[in-house]
Amino acid sequence: MSEHIISINDEQFEATVLQANLPVLVDFWAEWCQPCKQLTPVLEELTKEYKDRLIITKLNIDISPQVPTRFGIRSIPTLMLFKNGQVEATKIGSEPKSKLTTWLDRLL
Repeated sequence: MSEHIISINDEQFEATVLQANLPVLVDFWAEWCQPCKQLTPVLEELTKEYKDRLIITKLNIDISPQVPTRFGIRSIPTLMLFKNGQVEATKIGSEPKSKLTTWLDRLL
């Protein structure tokens, strides 16, 4: 895992995501999910490009099932962008960097 991506769990979600001063991108993932693994290097690149505008986190659904259940996560990877403690947008599946950048630029 990148030093720039924050790994969170159910207990840290409120403080890290819902109370954050910046928008937060949460990657809901699991160790066994191949598309999730493919997405990680893209997210690592995005942490550098958006470092002052966006916090990127990863939440393992197998270790922390409460938050994914609360937000109705049914497929992984699922990316959720939170602003001011609210879900701003959701993207399901692995995407190339160019599509994620376009999506984020539109929302930030």
